[in-house]
Formats: sequence, C-alpha cells, structure tokens
Amino acid sequence: MEEILRIQNLSKRYGDMPVLDHVDLSVKKGEVVVIVGPSGCGKSTFLRCMNALEEIQEGKVLLDGELINPCRGKLNLVRQRIGMVFQSYELFPHKTVLQNMTLAPVRVKKKDRREAEEEAREMLERVGLLSRKDSYPRQLSGGQKQRVAIVRALMMHPEVLLLDEITAALDPEMVREVLEVVIALAREGRTMVIVTHEMAFARAVADRMIFIDGGRIIEEGDPESFFEHPQTERLKKFLKSFSYSRE
Repeated sequence: MEEILRIQNLSKRYGDMPVLDHVDLSVKKGEVVVIVGPSGCGKSTFLRCMNALEEIQEGKVLLDGELINPCRGKLNLVRQRIGMVFQSYELFPHKTVLQNMTLAPVRVKKKDRREAEEEAREMLERVGLLSRKDSYPRQLSGGQKQRVAIVRALMMHPEVLLLDEITAALDPEMVREVLEVVIALAREGRTMVIVTHEMAFARAVADRMIFIDGGRIIEEGDPESFFEHPQTERLKKFLKSFSYSRE
C-alpha cells in the first residue's frame, strides 16, 4: 500500500513539559492504525498534531509528501484533508442533524446546499439515522451523536480520518453502534488513525496497533501479535493491568 501520512521526529512540549519525544510513524492508504497507552502518555496530543490542531517544536507531519505541520496559512485546507472526530461530539446544539452535517460543505467548500443535503441524507441512512435528520443534538443518545459526528466529518471527504476516544463516553450498547460504523468504514478502505482505551474495539478494527508511553512509541504490530505476544515488559504490564481493571 502507498504511504499517505508520515510523521518524522515529532516532538511536542507544553512549556518545559515534554509530551511527545521524537516520534516517527508512517500510515498507508486504507490502513487503520489504533493507538493505545496509559492516560497522559500523549496519545490525543499526537493525534491533534497530525492535523495541526497543536503546534510542534520539532519534526514534521507530511500528507502525501506535502508539509502540513508546521504549517502557516493553509490550516483550513489541512483540516479538510484530515478530518477529526472528538469524544465530545462537537455538534452545534442549536442546529439540527442535517444542518450540522451540511454547514461545512456549504460554507467552506461552497457546495450547493441541495447537493449537500442529498449527500447528508444518504450518509444518515447508511448509519441508521435518516429518521433523526431534523432532530437536535439534545434529542439524541450518545451513540447517535457520535455516529452523526463521524458522518459529518466524512461530508468533507477527508483523505485521513482521526478518531479521538470516540467511545469513551458511551455505554457498552452504544459502543457497539459506533464500532459497527467504524468497521464499515474500514472495509471501504478508509484511512483512519484511532486513539482509544477500548481494547475490544481496538482489536476488532485495527490493521496495526501502536503502544505509546512517556511520549514515545514503545511497541507496534498487528493485533494478534500485539495482544497475544507482546514483546516489551511495558506493554505486557499495560495489557495485564488493563485486564485486571475489567474484572
């Protein structure tokens, strides 16, 4: 597969506090990369650096060979090409589902409103939410909001989709709803980088697993090797403690 996203020697600090320490990662087109690690290890910050939501002190992020972080003057274009879905949904509470989905395509991409609404309806039907197109976010469950947030990001036709802890606030039944949507996207060949603490979700959807601790990539591999045959003591300890926390 052809490489689409490359992170080289990336370092991020908040003041004197290092968060990411000379991290390298390559993502191929159509690949689903899942990042896990303990709280505070830099997972979400790493994701935010990928579409320039966070400035970096060293290194670079390239999309299809083009420098996107550090980047000046083209941030809106960068964020169209690399979409992001957050744990907190980020839906506009005063707009309906359909309005939330069509706002960016119409305003940013200057798409015809009727075309945008038609595409939005098609996407909502795919995730089982067409009947909620005129609902407001407050009228939706957490799982419904997250499905709307995912298809809203897809309305911009991003080359890479970043998903940051999208199941963290959901109960198990809602996690399954969202998982089914992400698995369907993976089967379509969507390129995704996902940060999560849900190990079952990670194992089900990943082509490649990444374990970060202390701002560094400690271990990576395919899901089977990663979970069944971890190579480092740090990953073994992490997986063991995680299983204890679920007992």
